Amino acid sequence: MITNTPIENIKTIVAQQRTYFRSNQTLDIAYRMKMLRRLRDAIKMYEEELVEALRTDLNKSYEEAFMTEISIVLGEIDNFLKNLARWASPSKKATPLKLFPSRSAVLTEPLGVALIIAPWNYPVQLTLNPLVGAIAAGCTAVLKPSPYTPNVAKALERVVKSAFDEEYVAVVQGDRTVNTALLAERYDIIFFTGSPDLGRVVMRAAAEHLTPVVLELGGKSPVVVDKSADVRVAAKRIAWGKSLNAGQTCIAPDYLLIHRDIKEQFVSEYQRALERLHGDDASKSKHYVRMVSDRAFERVAGYMNDGVVRIGGRVDASERYIEPTLLDNVAVDSAVMREEIFGPVLPLITIGSIDEAVDFVRDREKPLAMYVFAEESIARGVFDKTSSGGGCINDVIMHIANENMPFGGVGNSGMGRYHGRDSLYAFSHRRAVISTTTRIDLPFRYMPYRWFRLVKRLLSR
Repeated sequence: MITNTPIENIKTIVAQQRTYFRSNQTLDIAYRMKMLRRLRDAIKMYEEELVEALRTDLNKSYEEAFMTEISIVLGEIDNFLKNLARWASPSKKATPLKLFPSRSAVLTEPLGVALIIAPWNYPVQLTLNPLVGAIAAGCTAVLKPSPYTPNVAKALERVVKSAFDEEYVAVVQGDRTVNTALLAERYDIIFFTGSPDLGRVVMRAAAEHLTPVVLELGGKSPVVVDKSADVRVAAKRIAWGKSLNAGQTCIAPDYLLIHRDIKEQFVSEYQRALERLHGDDASKSKHYVRMVSDRAFERVAGYMNDGVVRIGGRVDASERYIEPTLLDNVAVDSAVMREEIFGPVLPLITIGSIDEAVDFVRDREKPLAMYVFAEESIARGVFDKTSSGGGCINDVIMHIANENMPFGGVGNSGMGRYHGRDSLYAFSHRRAVISTTTRIDLPFRYMPYRWFRLVKRLLSR
């Protein structure tokens, strides 16, 4: 169990961080890089503890914990250490003749005190990756790990306390009452990862202070399998993506739109793919994660009633285990098709054409991710006609692994983006500055506008 941080401490923490930010120490690029190296060292020092906490809370294996959590954060830090000085330097811009003799540049300045609220499904990655961006931008940060993964939350607090003073980076622990108290304070940026419903709560709180937000939400990410797809590869990659973290991934394939001509072949290949990944009994696989809570288990297990189980379907409440499951004959208005599943149950919807898939996706909220298995020209046509936060052609999940590309949602699946340079910008203000010499002072702009005809010709070009 997590002990709530006393509410009265929150005001103190935020005030201390605001004072520290105003000391201007974080403005120095060398200081930011020093802090990034300190964070990297702390992660490596506590790697075993973080991995063990992930195993205890979610039954994640060492391999999965390292690949999907720790390595992503370390990669983000290394990317910043290599590029921060260049990314954060003033960006010179062309200056039009009408502004002669001025020079133009865009400055990247830190927003200030950041609040980062993290979820439970990838609790290390989704707490520390935004922190990397905040540090790189020159912000201070208040971190709020999820109480649903208490061992990870405690381990993260030890990581942060070993590396930073609380006036610079602090960890606040607790339930939703603590979240409410946190959101009552004024910040310069709020970075939230979670559900669309909670995203609305965060946005309403931020509106009280006109605080900018980055909302990394979720939704129902579709995977389309056209008859032109390589069915065996599609089944293998979808089975991996859907069973990774037991489907508790914001960009996991949420439902499957599959062409009727290859449906039965796909079902057979999906079964074989799951057996190759997890053996005959996934409950005995060391790489198969459990549901995070009894509540999550009951919700996802309940989806079994919304269709015909073609593959899987076994559950064990005592272990919060749900077998990778493929559901057929699912009504489009059923709970499993209305709600984000966040579990290893994959509903299957039969389509007759790629245009039918496009219409199905466009009739619903914009998803965080979209996946299309088809000949590339067909897949690109689907992407041209739809909208999503990101996605893959002939793959799933992997777009998040490229630290050189932005990650974020659109519409109901979120706003703002991060990773790499976009993380720097997420926690920064891009400030346009004109610098004008005093040695030359042209008369064109001054009243009574005697040079107006000439100015008009210049402005009309």
